[in-house]
Amino acid sequence: MKVTVLIKHFKTYVIYKWMEDVERENPELVSSAVYGHTFEGKNIALLKFGLQNPEGKEKKVIWMDCGIHAREWIAPAFCQWFVKEIVTSYKTNKKLEQMLQNLDVYVTPVINVDGYMYTWVNTTTRIWRKSRSTPPSGNSCLGVDLNRNFNANWGTVGVSFDSCANTYCGKEAGSEPEATAVMDFVGKMVKQTLCFLTIHSAGQLILLPYGHPQISAPNYDELVSVGKAAAAEMKKLHGMGYTVGTSPQILYPNSGSSRDWARLVGIPFSYTFELRDKGEFSHLLPEDQIKPACEEAYAGALSIITYVHDKTFNSGAIPSAAFFGVAMVMLSSFMVVFLTTGVLL
Repeated sequence: MKVTVLIKHFKTYVIYKWMEDVERENPELVSSAVYGHTFEGKNIALLKFGLQNPEGKEKKVIWMDCGIHAREWIAPAFCQWFVKEIVTSYKTNKKLEQMLQNLDVYVTPVINVDGYMYTWVNTTTRIWRKSRSTPPSGNSCLGVDLNRNFNANWGTVGVSFDSCANTYCGKEAGSEPEATAVMDFVGKMVKQTLCFLTIHSAGQLILLPYGHPQISAPNYDELVSVGKAAAAEMKKLHGMGYTVGTSPQILYPNSGSSRDWARLVGIPFSYTFELRDKGEFSHLLPEDQIKPACEEAYAGALSIITYVHDKTFNSGAIPSAAFFGVAMVMLSSFMVVFLTTGVLL
């Protein structure tokens, strides 16, 4: 077996072994599931965190995923940090214990397993971004930008149809098994899901829906307010500022993102975290910044999770995802007319 193949298999083993260890050491809190497979056939696996509700009430769901872009190594590192914080503190943190009795938290440490493993081969592959799927007929460049492949205004803005581009959106929405796995799994529990968090780097941003500059989320003001509260908590730790807004406002327009898909199907709170830094190191974040980056990201994620939990369980429920789903289907239909004719009905 070639050395590069051995390296890729070793990294896969390390991730899955760590997940197995977490589950084995915390059986009352943690379970796991394989909910899809990558283009190369690797498992897409998650860890589920939750305690039994003492009153037998229906639990709500928080989703978190990392590593949809291969080169963003700090993202999978954060998912592991997040898991560590949960399993080591829930027994002594009464608030966290309460939330875990009301919520099931699903964490996918790496979605783009193929691409992530490829970045470990050598220095020439380190900044690979996409998946590793085969190109369309007549093309030679592998991979799709998985965060342009979700069924949310797919292919309308901020994408490329050139398979050699980093933002190549694929042949159609959901053409990639990694994106389809998330849409299928989360899609089955939309009515229970309060929040969708997807972790990226870099730029120190908290992005909210939508990536299309002509579409706004119906709860835009609240999304901004909750995002700014999270950014404030993050800044308290190491003084790092995070900017909050939609992608067109503070980064660039895009379509087909998992964040936009989550909000479009009816999940009320959906955010992309772009972790450190602002350009000095970008995706090659030094080792000494891993811990502080994870600490501040945990503070931000916990701020959002606490807000949606308290709003649901302490002061009246958030309007149901089913309601939002119907509303967004109607809005999407209106926007198709608007984007086609320039008239918003």
